[in-house]
Amino acid sequence: MRNAHHPETADLSLEEVLTALGDPVRLGLVRLLADGRERGWGRLSAPVAKSTLSHHLRVLRDAGITRTRQEGTRCFVVLRRGDLDARFPGLLAAVLEAAETHDAGAAVSLRGTDPD
Repeated sequence: MRNAHHPETADLSLEEVLTALGDPVRLGLVRLLADGRERGWGRLSAPVAKSTLSHHLRVLRDAGITRTRQEGTRCFVVLRRGDLDARFPGLLAAVLEAAETHDAGAAVSLRGTDPD
């Protein structure tokens, strides 16, 4: 994960963003991150294997939806809401509203109650 690539805002592709958001696990992750807080990967819980969860997080990062940083052996992820809103105004808000309405990605949650 060291030196992970994060696309510049101008390089975000609508097709890649929509493809990434089209998976229920990834949509659930985005819903969790919509509050703007950075989350440790270890706090994220989804009905998939850890390796599959890691894959989903990489897809979100590669599409420019999230930003990942490493601190020692821990990884943290945050939603790039400002960048997404700048590149595709209103898209993220519409997706999040629809996901909430239809309870999409509801199987994704946070483990524990301690702050990150």
